[in-house]
Amino acid sequence: MCVLMPKLAPVLEKRKKILKNVKVYSIMTVGLFINALGWTAFLIPGEIVGGGVSGVAALVFYATGIPVGYSFLAFNLLLVVVAIKMLGASFGIKTIYSVVMIAFFLSVQQKFITEPIIHEAFMATILGGLLAGAGVGIVFSQGGSTGGTDIIAMIINKYRNVSPGKVILYCDIIIIGSSYFLFESMEKLVYGFVSMGVVSYTIDLILNGSKQSVQIMIVSKEYEKIAESIATKMNRGITMLNGEGWYSQKPQKLILTIVRKHEAQRIHRLVKEIDTEAFISQGAVMGAYGKGFDEIRG
Repeated sequence: MCVLMPKLAPVLEKRKKILKNVKVYSIMTVGLFINALGWTAFLIPGEIVGGGVSGVAALVFYATGIPVGYSFLAFNLLLVVVAIKMLGASFGIKTIYSVVMIAFFLSVQQKFITEPIIHEAFMATILGGLLAGAGVGIVFSQGGSTGGTDIIAMIINKYRNVSPGKVILYCDIIIIGSSYFLFESMEKLVYGFVSMGVVSYTIDLILNGSKQSVQIMIVSKEYEKIAESIATKMNRGITMLNGEGWYSQKPQKLILTIVRKHEAQRIHRLVKEIDTEAFISQGAVMGAYGKGFDEIRG
């Protein structure tokens, strides 16, 4: 048995890696389906132009009748080819997978969804933006990308000191603004910008909503008991800092810990049980990566 274990280890490791990839791509596929549904069920029937290449494909559809999936695939494949040439052959396989799958879902769903589900434009904008944003957020959470303006941003960022976020924002404004020349309607233009805001908010909510972390600093004479309580009851890491009170001119230990936002109240209760006169400072952090938190992604 002991002789077989070293031989089985690589096989088990390979199987584990395969299962992990299957899980990642399965979750991405669900996200891509949801994203396409937001467009085909709500935004496209309502003649609402959102951002990204999906918005460009929607404009082409409104102007020519060419199915959104076809033009979406064509524009993205062109961008992918340019990206491979300018960014290298290692350009993300997940992005290529996402582009092909979204194009497929858009084409299939548009054949089946031929009538607007909701006729009220504002509700269609909100629901479409929520689904489109949720889909993108799910893909991003698995380390994927939906291509489009993301690729343009990466290319420009390589040669110019312009943040990708600004490039994507400018592209979306131009795409949505172009809808005015097609529809000559300020109302549809406004709905387009509303959908952009809803998509952006939903992406952030999916990526950070359940993963928001807070940094808590505790000042107390009972620092040892508090630190032990946090470590044993919550299994969270603690950093002990050396400080000095300006008024008292006495050395003071400060407890620093980072926990999930939903765990903060439990920290407060633990501290209060030990020292009712303790001082607690709490602040939000943009992200926490490493053991016990999110995986560090490159």
